[in-house]
Amino acid sequence: MDALTALLDGPRARGAFLLRSVLTPPWSLRIRDEAALAVAAVVRGAAWYVPDDGKSVELHPGDVLVVRGPGHYTVADPPDCPPQIVIHPGQRCTTPDGRDLAELMYLGVRTWGDDPDGPTVILTGAYQLAGEVSRRLLGTLPQALMVPREDWDTPLVTLLADEIAKDRPGQEAVLDRLLDLVLITALRTWLARPGTAPGWYRAQSDPVIGPALLLLHHDPAAPWTVAALAARVKVSRALLARRFTELVGEPPMAYLAGWRLALAADLLLEPGATLGAVARQVGYGSAFALSAAFKRVRGVSPREHRGESEA
Repeated sequence: MDALTALLDGPRARGAFLLRSVLTPPWSLRIRDEAALAVAAVVRGAAWYVPDDGKSVELHPGDVLVVRGPGHYTVADPPDCPPQIVIHPGQRCTTPDGRDLAELMYLGVRTWGDDPDGPTVILTGAYQLAGEVSRRLLGTLPQALMVPREDWDTPLVTLLADEIAKDRPGQEAVLDRLLDLVLITALRTWLARPGTAPGWYRAQSDPVIGPALLLLHHDPAAPWTVAALAARVKVSRALLARRFTELVGEPPMAYLAGWRLALAADLLLEPGATLGAVARQVGYGSAFALSAAFKRVRGVSPREHRGESEA
């Protein structure tokens, strides 16, 4: 498993919120749902992403926007249109003064808006629980990123648009996996851009650090030391430590510790997972050792981590 596969293996939508919005300009949505991650794709018309701080970004058909939560922002057309609708946690929608709009704007299965024939169509997917996307992935991303249609050749947006309004047995599972594919493909395209990828991504092409990262990601439970890792990639310990820190941004054992805890955080949310089993999977000698490291680095115990995600 390469480093990118290991990172992108995290997204696991589980009954994700998915919506097809059909709107007529001028319109403006104030997004306050505090989702862990949101994905939006324009099918028809145009839309603007308007952050509270920073530059607005215009979206055209085929463009995909990925927004890291839980901050608030506005999506509108035109960008200076005052908010008309507020999206709250749980995807509850109201007017700015609190009047509920769910029934008024219902247009069919997973379809919502102010006009069934509106010129703007946007698909929105939200990973509502932090555990659905690895924290290490979230930490890699900027507040928002946009992948224009011309940068990726994929039928996924069209396929999602075709499937989102269908009501068939198993449809939620189909849509969850399509959302995961749209997100992963968009992120892979974005990471491949020159100058945007983090150090660990660029380091994959290095003849020394690339294989070292592959080893750490392939077998995080192994009793790695800098010396053992250097021996496997056939360089000196000093060279590996220096080059790894220069390219990745942290020493190899610090990177491994962070990766083990990121994996543990995701594995702990799997149904039936025990602390002892997770500890063995990620290279800790006991449940106590994992619990102590988890609390020290993340500020909460594994039990509290599970409780926050369930809440």
